[in-house]
Amino acid sequence: MYLIFGAVVFSSVELPYEDLLRQRLRGIKRQFLQEHECLSEERLEMFLSKALEASNYGVSILNNASASWNWDFTSSLFFASTVLSTTGYGHTAPLSDGGKAFCIIYSVIGIPFTLLFLTAVVQRIMVYSTWRPIMYVHTRWGLSKPLVALVHATLLAVVAVSCFFLIPAAIFSALEENWNFLESFYFCFISLSTIGLGDYVPGEAFNQRFRELYKLGITVYLLLGLIAMLVVLETFCELQQLKQLRKMFYLKKEKPQDRLSIMEHDHLAFSSMPDGTINSPQEDKTEPFVDFPVLTSPGGDDPMIK
Repeated sequence: MYLIFGAVVFSSVELPYEDLLRQRLRGIKRQFLQEHECLSEERLEMFLSKALEASNYGVSILNNASASWNWDFTSSLFFASTVLSTTGYGHTAPLSDGGKAFCIIYSVIGIPFTLLFLTAVVQRIMVYSTWRPIMYVHTRWGLSKPLVALVHATLLAVVAVSCFFLIPAAIFSALEENWNFLESFYFCFISLSTIGLGDYVPGEAFNQRFRELYKLGITVYLLLGLIAMLVVLETFCELQQLKQLRKMFYLKKEKPQDRLSIMEHDHLAFSSMPDGTINSPQEDKTEPFVDFPVLTSPGGDDPMIK
């Protein structure tokens, strides 16, 4: 139902804009063919298909994009970070067969290792960011531990949103010429949630100043932001309120089938026996086999020996 709800909303919101863009492109194409009668529509279609195919791999034929390379060291480092973090913007893709094969091997080895690394880092950060502060407040002021954990998680989420969403969005809106604050915040959310649609990628503008340093800073931001998001999510998952909510959706533990069959077999066996046969062993067990003498303390009533 949630998928259907999302499909209905996206379709109703985006379909009119798509139709408007299609009509605008058809008008531009028609006007271009009228102004250049020597060019046939088939030749134009062939040229555009080649240009769009190259654009899908991150290569543009525009003059203002020829100065930037997609596979220099900093751009390759940014691409590797998007692969290992499973963000995958899709604005750049390997061109050669060797690059595609290496990307598969690199991802198979790197993604599990990255998940293991992030898990280890998050666990160590949780000691100082969550567990110790909660225990300190709980033992110092004697407040309820679930209440302290809830307030702490809320404050931690506010700090994380401010440091990794609001402030970076303001910075991106200032550094990127064509981005407003909403588009910058949209990029931060899409990136740190590892959705990575690729419609907004920083550092791709024409004549970007300090492009290599900018790409390196974005790579560090993505890694630190991903760790921060995992810390916040883990903090909320440990809340007692959410644990009780999750129990509503968990399956109740049931006895294994083999134990049930054995118990049913024993029940049928005991029910087929006469009552006297079942009770006689219990009655015999109440009587001791040997009469033992009563042990007395060697010191009599001496309390020290007792």
